[in-house]
Order: sequence, then structure tokens, then C-alpha cells
Amino acid sequence: MAFQYFSKNGKLLSVEEAAIPLSNIEYSYGFGVYETIRVANKTPYFLVDHIERLGESARQIGLEHIFSGEDVERYITELIKKNEVETANLKMLLIGASSAKDAQLFIICLNPLFPDKKLYRDGATFITYEYERAFPHAKTLNMFQSYLAYRKAKDAGCYDALLVNKDGCITEGTRTNFFCMTGKTIFSPREDEILLGVTRKAVLRVAGQRGFTLQQGDISWGEIQNSDGAFITSTSSKIMPVRTIDETDMKEIPEALQDLMQYFDEFLDRCGGKME
Repeated sequence: MAFQYFSKNGKLLSVEEAAIPLSNIEYSYGFGVYETIRVANKTPYFLVDHIERLGESARQIGLEHIFSGEDVERYITELIKKNEVETANLKMLLIGASSAKDAQLFIICLNPLFPDKKLYRDGATFITYEYERAFPHAKTLNMFQSYLAYRKAKDAGCYDALLVNKDGCITEGTRTNFFCMTGKTIFSPREDEILLGVTRKAVLRVAGQRGFTLQQGDISWGEIQNSDGAFITSTSSKIMPVRTIDETDMKEIPEALQDLMQYFDEFLDRCGGKME
């Protein structure tokens, strides 16, 4: 579907007017942050959480702006109505400037990504890539290394690349959060080393309500091999099982993970886009 309108600083404009000047040094240098929001049945999912994280990302890198959370929520509501959106991914780009009043907020509608259903049944394949993001809690436009890692994964026919830190431990994917699990215990990399995904937050909330427990710590290759299984989360992926990492097969998808995937799908169907 072609969407006809986008939002620039709260003003609805035709997509033909969408442009960022080549002279915009902040955009060229990646001084900006972004969010991707899932829209289903005209409803933006976990909107408040995404807006809060956009603000936190901006704070992390010292990007000052004048947009309040209420402003951003209104802009999104107006854009969904104007484009008559049923299903889409909304992308917010907040680009910094020399002063807060000159920062720019773009919101665009994109066609959603739907991973192959077989990946949920069989699991997805991944490679590893040595890289640590400078600002783990900021979802910035400085995506060069992540882009290279993701391109390498795609060239290898894989779903994503899992980033490995200097200690040889997996932290996260280029656009996904990573977990492994044993029984009903979920193991996550340390939260101070990763982007705190909104879908990750929702999954862990559902998991806690269903009797799963969470442990944080370094996740080495040996710990992954000794676990029952592994999975990733993201806005587009929801919960996706891991089948292989660097051509090493994981075990069969554990029953507890299959249950968690079902619980989360049920939650998405009934939550009305709210985290609570």
C-alpha cells in the first residue's frame, strides 16, 4: 500500500514533499534517534512506551528538542487517520540541530514486514558479528556497523546478526533482542549493555505472568549450547526461535518456548495496543 502523507513537526504533508537537505550535518553524521511502531487494526501498539524510549534515546545522546510526549502521540493519531491506516509500521525520526527549537521530527508510514511463518515453526538462522554499540540505551541513526553486520547476515542467507562484545558474549541483534532459556528460566544479557526493546518489555511482562523467571548476565557460547533453546524479539519478529548460530544447530524448539510464543500472540490479540 502506498501511503500519501507523512508528518513533519506535526504538520501533515504529501510524501512528495518529504526531503532532508544534503547540507543537514546532523542527519549526515547520524545525530538523531528513531523508533518503529507496529500498527494493527488502526491501533499503534505500545505507543506510550515507544514515545518514552524515543525521548530517552534523545536524552542519552544529548539531543535537545521541543516535542512533548503528548505532541508526538497527537501527531501519530492524526497521521494514522489521514492515511486511513489499517496495518503499517510507523517510523519516527528525530533529528537534532544546534538548538532544541530547530530539531525536526518526521513520522512516516511504511508497509509492515511479515516474516515467513516457517521461521516460527522451524526457527531462524543467525551469524555472529563482533561489535559493541557506543550508546546501548539509545536507538540512534548511527547504524553503520549494524548495517554492515545485517548485510553480512543477509549475504549468508540469515535472518539477523547477533552482536558479540569484547568478552565473546552475545549482547543483542542488529535490530533484535536476544535470549536463551532453560525450562521456564529466561536468560538475558545485562540490561546495561543492550537496547531495552519495547517488544522485549512486553514479552517479559507476559512471561512473568505465566510463571517464567528472568536472569541477567553474560551469555557465552557455552551457556547457549547448554540451554534448551534461544529466541529473539522485535516489533516485526514478535518472538522468533533461533535455529542456528554460525551454522551450529540449536536443539529443537523447547515446549516452554512454544508456550511463551502462544501466550504472547494471545496477549497481542487482546491487549488493544496497551502494555498493561
